[in-house]
Amino acid sequence: MILEQLSSQDFWFLLILGLWILPWKGIALWRAARRSEKWWFVVLLVLNTLAVLEIIYIFVFSRNKRKFFPEEN
Repeated sequence: MILEQLSSQDFWFLLILGLWILPWKGIALWRAARRSEKWWFVVLLVLNTLAVLEIIYIFVFSRNKRKFFPEEN
């Protein structure tokens, strides 16, 4: 019933939107899981912000902090 109400234009818009969101969400979830950041993982999984939050997480919060002094052995 609902699918019958969608026009062809709506279908293509939703498809393109899904193709935009899916890779960003996948990368952000993968990074959060690898870094053992459980709260970020849950937030990224539950909230749908059209990939805005995912992009911010990837480029701001999941960056590796560079060490100014190498560890001495």
